[in-house]
Formats: sequence, structure tokens, C-alpha cells
Amino acid sequence: MKKYILLFVSSMMLVSCLDTIILPDDKTVDEDFWKSKSDVALMVNAAYAGMSTENVISRLIVWGDFRADEYILSGESENENDATAQALSEMAVVSMQVTNTFASWSDFYSIINKCNVVLKKAEEMYKNGVDPNYAEGDYLADRSQMLALRSLCYFYLVRNFRDVPYVDEAYMTSSQDRQMVQQTPAYVLGKCIESLEEAAGNALQASSYPYRGGNWRRVGWMTYDGICALLADIYLWRASVTHSDADYQLCSQYCDRVIASKKSQHVVGREEQVTEYPLAPQTSMYYDLFVEQNAEESIFEIQCESNAAICKFLHKFKNDQSTAGYFKTTGIFKAAGSHPNMNLGSVVYPENDLRFYTDIFNTTGVDNFDVRKMISLNSKSTATAENRAAGVRAFGGLDQNWIVYRLSDVMLMKAEAMVQMVDTVTAGLTGDALAEKQTTILQGLQDASKLIAAVSQRSCTNGDSLRWSAFPNSFKNKTRMEELVLQERLRELCFEGKRWYDLLRYNYRHVEGVNYDALLADLGEGQLPSNYETMLNLVIRGRGTQGTGIKAKMRNEAYLYLPIPNRDLILSPGLKQNPAYGSSNEYERK
Repeated sequence: MKKYILLFVSSMMLVSCLDTIILPDDKTVDEDFWKSKSDVALMVNAAYAGMSTENVISRLIVWGDFRADEYILSGESENENDATAQALSEMAVVSMQVTNTFASWSDFYSIINKCNVVLKKAEEMYKNGVDPNYAEGDYLADRSQMLALRSLCYFYLVRNFRDVPYVDEAYMTSSQDRQMVQQTPAYVLGKCIESLEEAAGNALQASSYPYRGGNWRRVGWMTYDGICALLADIYLWRASVTHSDADYQLCSQYCDRVIASKKSQHVVGREEQVTEYPLAPQTSMYYDLFVEQNAEESIFEIQCESNAAICKFLHKFKNDQSTAGYFKTTGIFKAAGSHPNMNLGSVVYPENDLRFYTDIFNTTGVDNFDVRKMISLNSKSTATAENRAAGVRAFGGLDQNWIVYRLSDVMLMKAEAMVQMVDTVTAGLTGDALAEKQTTILQGLQDASKLIAAVSQRSCTNGDSLRWSAFPNSFKNKTRMEELVLQERLRELCFEGKRWYDLLRYNYRHVEGVNYDALLADLGEGQLPSNYETMLNLVIRGRGTQGTGIKAKMRNEAYLYLPIPNRDLILSPGLKQNPAYGSSNEYERK
């Protein structure tokens, strides 16, 4: 059963004074407020609730998927003359203005400051013995959650703005010096890892909130499983940028911790395992994940009582009379052919893959579909096409959680890391040494393929392991396996805010000269690496005649990121604009 995190009433919400930093101006910062364990719990819940706002979820959708190859503007919304449609139109053709509504980080810094306030005030309460009921275990658990949630926010910011301010100080009054300067992504990610490693040592255990009890806290709070999933994700990202085998190894290790934890929690019952991993079975996969929610395979979900962002972008953008959301899918989601063709340029779904029916509403002869995942209340367990009129949720009050991490995601992260750790260098080897090395390479790729097979198998309607038992020759090299992981992540996790970041990792692995210890604004044009053409070809596929222009604009690393918010450049002179959007000196300081 789904539960919801308690929200503050309006009189206790933190009030924004600046886009850059949210400063609380009410009794939540008054010394009389921080007197009991329940006061801390209210502020912890407020930080989580900040993640469920329309502004945040909208950015998780737009940042994570719209910039990739999954969405185009629907014809109906494209003709709208509202700020959202205009901002999306700019993004679609890579012509964003610095005032674009989606080039805003204030909502994430609001959550970060809530986390910092809890970290500061909870420590003071505990050390000063203000409430005898607020024990050491309570304090450490609260601290763990806030360190983890803050790190998650920073990870989103780094992947979208690259060079961001790192603030670990609680802003309590408007008199505090709040001038902000950016830090390099290497620095920010390093601080996130440091925080998460501390958080893992004192983390809540998901096993304390059994799945059978329907307790939302198992996935609604950042538990040990969620912290390890986030660490794996950060290490995978950093490894892709720096080409570090050590970071790939750490990613794999943290994935193993999550997988082991999920296995240990599984209780045989209605949800029987289809493989050695406790994934939702095929017959109830859609229902468990996207109707009932907080499924057994879920790791961390943002608990949403009314998800207006999903409603507007994927269902009905304007009102109950709208026939579509702001988005439809690109043409890559068209029906599968007669035989699974795994080339990157092919359609998404191979034959006999149920996800074709659970992800989109299929209308014959149409290339751009409506999204079904998270919109339909019908549980799909058969390969039957369904039109949009059947089973969709009512307009407004769409109580769909946003899944940040689930087990299949972590399994595919591990597979991605495993493929990258396969050493394919055979230069200078001959005879037995060469044969042994080739066997080692093949074994490494096969080990990774088993994880991918476990994910794809549960969606295969013909009951086989979807071309895995023979491990086809086409996947017996590292390049093809890298492409396979990327393709399987698209099939499994489409529309869940993952695709853009998957493509960025793919890009970084194939470029040299990335300087993660420097700000973009401090690098000259010649110091910015060009983007990988194959990745750009993926981004523009399904975008028709606009594709050529988009590809030409995205020529170097700077164009992978959003502009620094214009208002914040004015308020904080220490900030530097991404050079893809002009020089910081062009903005008037007031």
C-alpha cells in the first residue's frame, strides 16, 4: 500500500529570498522550534517533500529524457504560446536562452539548504541533550539521510550544469554572506562520495521496513540500498569521464552490495523470482512498479501524492480536454521488426519484448506515440496493443511516484562497468598467451551478458532468454557489448529520467582531453573536447530535418550542459557562465 511523506503546512515552509539560496524566514529557524525529536522529523520530511514538487519532477523529466532521443514536443503543445512550450522549443533545437525556465537550479539548492539546516540543528540538539528521546541512533539516521539526499541533488546539478557551487553551510538568516562561486565537477563529486561513504556507515536498513508490510519508508527514505545505488551511479559517471578502471571497480562493488541486500530481503510469496534476482515477475511487472508502486525491486522512489509534472508532460499538458502531454515519443519507439536487430540505429524493441506494449500506447501507422508507462492504470501482461483511451488515469491528482533507483537499473549499471573493465589489449601476445587472453575477454563479456539477460528475460513473451543462451557472435567484442548495455537500458528505463545521462557517459568514454578539474569558463575553445559523433547521431535520431542543425550546434563538451541561471549570475558575481552561452561579462551586475 502506498503511503505519503507528511508535508509541512504552508506556514512552516521555507521561503525563497533568492534563486541561488533558499533562506528560511519563519519559526523553523527559531531556537524555540528545535526542541524535540518530532521537530527534526518534520524538517527531514520537508527535505524529502522538496523532491516531490512539480518544479523538481519537471526537471527530472526534461533534463533526463527530453534532451536525449526519447521525446519530441507533441503537435498540440508545440502550438501553445506559453512559457513552458517556448522553453522546451528552445531546448529542442539547442538554442537555449540564459533565461530559460529549465535553466534553473534554485529548487535543488532549496532542498540542499533544508538538508544543511537539519544537519546543523539536529547536531546541536543531540549534542546539547535538548530532547532525551532524541538518541544517538536517531541523530545518525537523520544525518545519514540528509547527507545522501544532499548528494543526490548535487549529482543532478553536476550532470546538468557541470560547474556548480558546493554549499554545505546552513543558511539561516538573510544577513549571512551568500556569495557563491562554482567548484569543479571533480571537487563536487568528491565531496558527494565523502558524504555518502559517511552516510552508508549509519544508514537505515531497508530490511527494517518489510515489503510485505506495505511500508513506504523502505523505498521512500534513503536507506543503505539507496546510498549504495547512488555511490555506484556516481562512480560509473566519474569512471566514464576519467576512464578510470578503479572507479568502474568501485561501481561494480557498490552494485554488488545493493544486489546482495535485495536478495536477502526477498520473501517467497506472490512475487516469485523469475531469475536469481528479485525482480518483479512478468505477470505483475507493470502493476507492481507503476500502479501499486514501491515495488519489491524498487530502491528509492520520490513519494508523490499528486504528480502534476508527469500529468502535464506525459498525459495532458493543459487541462482535461488536452489530447496529449507536452511530449510524445520520437520515432525510435515504432514497432519491432520480424527479427531482433541490435544495431544502435534500429528500433528500440526486439520481437517478443513486452516493454513495447507497457511503455507506449501503440496506434497503427503512427511513429510518434503517447507514453503509457506511469499513465495507464491497466496492468499489462500480454502482448496486446492498446490505444490511449483505454485505462488512462484521470486528469489531475495523478499519484505516481518518481522512481530514482530500482534493481534492474543497478544490474545494468554493473553490466556497464563490467564491460568497460574488460581489457581487450592483445598486442604482442601470441600462441597460448593470446588464446588465454581471448578466453578471458570472452568470459568477461559473458559475465556482463548474464546480468543483461536477467533483465531482458523477464520481459520476453516467448519464454526464452531472448537470444542469450547462444551468446551470439555479434556480442563477442567490447564495442558491441557496450552498445548492447546502452540499448537495454533504453528498453528497461525509458521515460524514467535516465537516458540523457546514459548518453553522456557513452560520449565521455569515447572522447579524450576532458578536464574535470577546471571550469568550462576557464578553458579555451581549443581545450574543450569535441563530442563523439556516434552519440550525437543517437541524440538526433527521430528528430527529422532538425537533426542536422542540432548535431552541428552540439560540437563540444560545453553544449552538453545548461546555461548558468541568468539571475544568479547577476546576484553572485563570482559565478561564471558556460561559454556555450556567452561570456559572464555580458551580464549586467546589479
